[in-house]
Amino acid sequence: MSKKKGKKSSHQRDVKQYKGRLEIARSGMGFVIVEGLEKDIIIRPNDFNKAFHGDFVRAEITKGDIRTGKIQGRITQIIERKQKQFSGVLEVNRDYAFFIPDSDKPVPNFYISLRDIKDAKDGDHVIIQMLEWKDDDKRPKGEVVEVITAEKEGDLAMKEILIQQGFSIQFNDNVLEEAERIPSLVDGALHPDRRDIRDILTFTIDPVDARDFDDALSYRELENGLLEIGVHIADVSYYVEEDSALDESAYERATSVYLPDRVVPMLPERISNELCSLRPHEDKFTYSCIFQMDKKGVIKDKWMGRTVIHSNHRFTYEDVQEIIDKNEGVYDQEVMELHTLAQLMRKQRMKDGAINFSSQEVRFKLDETGKPIGIVIKESKESHQLIEEFMLLANRTIAEKAAKVMVNGKEIPFPYRVHDQPDEDRLIPFVEFARKFGYTFSTKTPEQIAASFNEMLKKVQGLPEQRVLEQLGIRTMAKAIYTAKNIGHYGLGFGDYCHFTSPIRRYPDILVHRVLTSILNDNATPDKKMEEKCRHCSERERAAMDSERAANKYKQVEFMKDYLGDTFEAVISGVASFGFWAETIEHKCEGLISASSLFDYDEFVYYENEYALIGRRSGKAFRIGDEVKIKVIAANLSKRQLDYEWMLDAADEQPVKKKSHKKK
Repeated sequence: MSKKKGKKSSHQRDVKQYKGRLEIARSGMGFVIVEGLEKDIIIRPNDFNKAFHGDFVRAEITKGDIRTGKIQGRITQIIERKQKQFSGVLEVNRDYAFFIPDSDKPVPNFYISLRDIKDAKDGDHVIIQMLEWKDDDKRPKGEVVEVITAEKEGDLAMKEILIQQGFSIQFNDNVLEEAERIPSLVDGALHPDRRDIRDILTFTIDPVDARDFDDALSYRELENGLLEIGVHIADVSYYVEEDSALDESAYERATSVYLPDRVVPMLPERISNELCSLRPHEDKFTYSCIFQMDKKGVIKDKWMGRTVIHSNHRFTYEDVQEIIDKNEGVYDQEVMELHTLAQLMRKQRMKDGAINFSSQEVRFKLDETGKPIGIVIKESKESHQLIEEFMLLANRTIAEKAAKVMVNGKEIPFPYRVHDQPDEDRLIPFVEFARKFGYTFSTKTPEQIAASFNEMLKKVQGLPEQRVLEQLGIRTMAKAIYTAKNIGHYGLGFGDYCHFTSPIRRYPDILVHRVLTSILNDNATPDKKMEEKCRHCSERERAAMDSERAANKYKQVEFMKDYLGDTFEAVISGVASFGFWAETIEHKCEGLISASSLFDYDEFVYYENEYALIGRRSGKAFRIGDEVKIKVIAANLSKRQLDYEWMLDAADEQPVKKKSHKKK
């Protein structure tokens, strides 16, 4: 779906080409990282062929041999640009302007025509959009998207984080125009192929500040005594036609990005917040999984297909949690029945091998300027689990359906969500570490590993070592990705799994809807580029996560600037040879205590298998999970870095005085 950047020459077709990601070091030297190649292809600056850091490219080898080691090459084609927007400074001359990017990677200056500088003036800090870079042009051409003023420092920081990860901060005009042209009328009578369930009780459950409602649940009791539970998902693929401008834009982003002070949506608001959002008291087109089950959660029948629904009520998670806690409220009987079913399904999932890691979410309270004035820790409660279990059920059901479909004797390419088994190199040290706390692991089979994890997570609740074992346990796990190669989802304990339930904010869900439509219409056609699309979506998901982490870190530093010199109780969250990281218990703000700052107390040595720094003379240890008292000594916004100082308490012995070493 990415647009090609020109045809390949006959020379390119004759010489073996390698696809990979270009990484440019600060020195200016480039390396193309190719999956399956042990060595990276070295690319000299003269051979970049207009490629930037992070671009997905095609390269050929010009020197060396992949079997012997050091290989050098040149880029022959840019398949996909990672970054199309840049921040920097504008220099305006009489007839034209130059844009000088802010980047620690080598990026050329851009040529900007005077008609494309908008209201920017010489010396302004701006964000620009790359327009083109023709073969005979010395510089890329761009246009100013936004002028950043001094009072928008925090806003600029968020935008720089986004554009450095390749996310555009605005939609192109043609994308917005296409979205506006879509009619808003939803008339079920004009779509007899859709199952009409507008008369069945239906509601949504979302965060209090949500505006894009992806999913809804319906509930009714049948005459045969069974319960009919419907999982209804916004039918985004009905509105976003394949290969349209909207579709290409959504694919390029592949995900919405959630920062502390903003949401950067995958789709324009006309789609995400209006047409597709399952708002209360409005008819909406949906894709549904409808289950008939008994009151013990045993599924007796299931149906999937396109529907039209009418949401009767909009719940927040807090609303539903209050009903669960008090057993009273709007539609309390139906909510309690769904809650009971969800807990039964959750219990069965754990029994079948799912791993029950708990999660916490940090949210910032912001003032009207976006400055953080408070931090709230949110934990997953039963109201979240209610939605989670029914979404997992729908995702699993769709994947199981697709896994059975064969075209020309082969499984149809499908965007599965997979999660590999733990890496042995990470697992073994963790098992040894857990044994020191009295927790034993059976590692003979993946199922036994999962059972051991769950047993440990159950026993460790409320104990001092809970945090360290949970943190390190998560680190042993592989990362979930999208791929057409179905290896199952280890963490969930599912043989088949996909993402079907959030097409407003995730592009793989749109792909799932399209394949499902072809399956239900008995015209399943293999998509030869499915694996490439999965790879792209996985990369964009990682970029979004990196953006969210960087933005959270910036807000943490911004928040802690008001607490310089203050002391807090903290928990050690990471250890390295050069120091340890500690996270404040009250605010979950992480900072570094450097080993050099501990030198007056003792010389500390890093013990990797212990996840600890241990003093040579004192035996004092700093281990992951230990509680410490820290002082905030520096908050660097540009580096997004907090520096702490370890504070001795009464239990610690006085600093060990270092002996002077006189030359004899």
